Amino acid sequence: MSVISKKICLVGDFGVGKTSLIRRFVDRQFSDQYLSTVGVKISRKQVDLVATDTQSEHSIQLLIWDLEGHTKFKGITPSYLQGASGVVVVGDVTRSDTLDHIPEHIDLFLSVNPKGWIVIALNKVDLLAPESLEGLVQRSFDSKKNDKNKILSTYQTSAKTGAYVDEIFQVLSHQFISKF
Repeated sequence: MSVISKKICLVGDFGVGKTSLIRRFVDRQFSDQYLSTVGVKISRKQVDLVATDTQSEHSIQLLIWDLEGHTKFKGITPSYLQGASGVVVVGDVTRSDTLDHIPEHIDLFLSVNPKGWIVIALNKVDLLAPESLEGLVQRSFDSKKNDKNKILSTYQTSAKTGAYVDEIFQVLSHQFISKF
């Protein structure tokens, strides 16, 4: 079985939990300590999948780029996004302004990678009551109707509890092997 390599970027405003989502997925760890990412940090993880249509096995080496979220580096971000097959756009459900910025992150990614795939992670759901979460998924989709065919899914995630963390990376990985 051959191993293919795919670049995935995590983008979003500062403090939304991009690094925590990556740590949960790659290292199976969570820390309450906030460390702001400066520039980019690259992690890697191999994912083994079975294609649902052909039942063939595939290994994908995910190169996960954690892009910092401070606006002063927005000019650098397009170069970091270059060559990415997919993106996870992360918003913090406790900060509505980060959710309002999701369409901007999607537009930026698609301007660099028009054939790339998008997953939206509405993170930190462990901090809100379940009834407060209603409408968040629809809000994200409504904001980008024109790009809906590139948005694979929206998940309500928690890096702390691990809720839907694996799924955000699995859905992108399955999209990558669907072309084989």
